[in-house]
Amino acid sequence: MSRMTTTAPLVIIGGGQAGLATAHTARTLGLAPLLLEASPSVSGSWPHYYDSLALFSPAARSALPGSSFPSAPGDYPTRDEVVAYLAGYAERLNADIRTDHKVSRVSAASPAAGGADAGFEVRCENGQVFQARQVIAASGGFGRPYRPQLPGLEEFGGTVLHSSQYRRPEPLAGQRVVIVGGGNSAVQIGIELAEYANVTLATRHPLRFLPQRLLGRDMHLWFKWTGLDRAGWARPLLTGGKGTPVLDTGTYRAAIAQGRPDRRPMFTRLDATGVVWANGTREDVDVVLLATGFRPELSYLNDLGALDGDGQPRHRGGVSTTHPGLGYVGLEWQRSFASATLRGVGADARHVLRSLAKQARTQGQAADQPLPSSHR
Repeated sequence: MSRMTTTAPLVIIGGGQAGLATAHTARTLGLAPLLLEASPSVSGSWPHYYDSLALFSPAARSALPGSSFPSAPGDYPTRDEVVAYLAGYAERLNADIRTDHKVSRVSAASPAAGGADAGFEVRCENGQVFQARQVIAASGGFGRPYRPQLPGLEEFGGTVLHSSQYRRPEPLAGQRVVIVGGGNSAVQIGIELAEYANVTLATRHPLRFLPQRLLGRDMHLWFKWTGLDRAGWARPLLTGGKGTPVLDTGTYRAAIAQGRPDRRPMFTRLDATGVVWANGTREDVDVVLLATGFRPELSYLNDLGALDGDGQPRHRGGVSTTHPGLGYVGLEWQRSFASATLRGVGADARHVLRSLAKQARTQGQAADQPLPSSHR
């Protein structure tokens, strides 16, 4: 049985904050985007985060383009408020959004008559096929939980969780928990969980705290005003170096100083029932919780050859360096410290769409030129 291939000038993969911001920006540029979302509803990864998650940026700095966040400017929105905001944003988009369309493969489309470049073929697990001149992978940088190869992890017989699997503290009440990681989420989970369990944060470097507000202004505003958002030299200071900075009003630092939870240097290894700490002491542990971040889930681009050996996209500022017409939005440090955040995806989407339009003009093809209909 043949299946008609649907054509579109632009296909956006992912219906979270990056995909929605890209769709909005495309509409303002006169394009008619087709957005494909794997789940039954838009909102990306947000519904799957832990229940108590609150943004680390205020509502005034947490909006997608064209729609302010419906909270007091200085409030720090919760997970559920973000989910509701994204759902409402999608309803107002006036864009073609197709949920339950999980993309399985993107490949180069067969050349059109005369050998002209036909762009990309996008296949979904439900059998739908789409052809587009341009594709933007906006499935974000948080689709693949990162699980480091810790010594003895395979031998450990207790519970191993990634922070993506953590929802609330009650199921771990009364247990001995070691959290691996020292970023914002690790600290937030650790402090919440310490009210119910015996918790330690295990980190390779001491925790580094940055004030959430400085001279009455949120630190995210200072990042923008001072240029640290975009400064390449600042990236190690903001994302790594001697520990990832944790934005704090003073509450987190005080809780950890009181041992709720405590912080220790990273253990040297795990065994069947516990950990061996850096000072040589050994301790039984019930749960190891990996707050070790995420990597982009872009496996649908494997056949295209757009990724490196680690599954990372080859790009410059979100524009593919391997395939004209292919772009990315929502990657960590794509163009700035804010790239993977609600406040940053809009600017990146505009940059990528304009760059792809310039590519298309250079190649002598209009971005919205109709594609030939075909059957498979």
